[in-house]
Amino acid sequence: MSSYRQPGTVCTDHRFTVPLDHAHPSGEQIELYAREVVAAGRAADDLPWLLYLEGGPGFGARRFVGRQAWLGRALKEFRVLLLDQRGTGLSTPANRQTLPLRGGPAEQAAYLAHFRADSIVRDCETLRPLLTGGAPWTVLGQSFGGFCATHYLSTAPEGLNTVLITGGLPSLHARVDDVYRAAYPRMERKVAAHYARYPQDVARARDVAAHLAADRTVTPNGYILTPEAFQSLGIVLGGSDGTHQLHHLLENAFVRTPRGPELSDSFLEAVQSALSFAGHPLYALLHESIYGQRHEPTAWGAERVRAEFPRFDAGAALAGSGPLLFTGETVHPWHFDCDPALRPLRESAELLAARTDWPPLYDQARLAANEVPVAAAVYHDDMYVDTEHSLATARSVRGLRTWVTDEFEHDGLRAGGPRVLDRLLALARGEV
Repeated sequence: MSSYRQPGTVCTDHRFTVPLDHAHPSGEQIELYAREVVAAGRAADDLPWLLYLEGGPGFGARRFVGRQAWLGRALKEFRVLLLDQRGTGLSTPANRQTLPLRGGPAEQAAYLAHFRADSIVRDCETLRPLLTGGAPWTVLGQSFGGFCATHYLSTAPEGLNTVLITGGLPSLHARVDDVYRAAYPRMERKVAAHYARYPQDVARARDVAAHLAADRTVTPNGYILTPEAFQSLGIVLGGSDGTHQLHHLLENAFVRTPRGPELSDSFLEAVQSALSFAGHPLYALLHESIYGQRHEPTAWGAERVRAEFPRFDAGAALAGSGPLLFTGETVHPWHFDCDPALRPLRESAELLAARTDWPPLYDQARLAANEVPVAAAVYHDDMYVDTEHSLATARSVRGLRTWVTDEFEHDGLRAGGPRVLDRLLALARGEV
């Protein structure tokens, strides 16, 4: 362990060893990294613990500097643990560079099957007694972190003092196709709202897509930018300032050259930064797997269901006069052709998409008998997690209190900072 100071905080780096497969604890081990953060001047105090589970899958815990965002509110009463979930950040990373150590695609896919919410929660329960002395802790789950927290309630509620969920109440029983049939209409609404705010972007988006359809375009880092890949920039529309980000990106798309209009270097640089999975490949590899619970494959659900919504077809949009629709939180087989960070992992991704033995993630009977205080922020028309699915789950978890709001988008915990966390704590404690 090593400790150091940041503005207003004391941080301690922790490293732990856990089984790759918790069903075989004496087998292969992997390393987990977590950063403990406590308010300066309280490092020696006996404080309750709050475990933060990041969204994703595939993202390491945020690297805060000092008391940024919600962390400042949490540090008023908690010792906070920012966990890099297995395979992310400094926790035995899984990416195109490291996965070949496992062997070929079949071995890689078998390894990655241990990186879902069930394994993450087993990791948390392994760490908890080492840090808290056995006392239960509060868990704050953002987005996919909320999926993990819901699994935690299903399998190890004895480890939980309180659960706080932001934008991450999953459906307990929806199939992957159900998830995306609910998602595409939400995406279309977000795009319509964007074009209503920035009507000039209708023509700009069509111009970019037409250029990409006519000319093979590769960004400086080797990302093949197709019209479909360009459409996936719509993922930003689920954030509080995403519509403005997309507008600023589009307004800088073209530059005049001796050869005529071309996509600008600055545009291509920004696009490859937004679209690349280099920093979070598990998001692409495991995204649909987080919905797998039955003896059926996920089988590229987002791609299959997209065909049921022909308005998202870029070619058809360009052939007609309608606007180009952007997509959102969807992963497609072509991502593994376009993105150089994913190309070596295409076969492994195919094997995961074909897998049929995903174990159940949620115990509905246990959730119905829940005794842990739970509060969840449900964002109205959340682009990433279906509101109706979340509310159905809220009704299925005994004692769960919801805060349904249209004040924030999916990133309310970041954008709303202390206010969101304060509200959830008050709900969980029965203070409001």
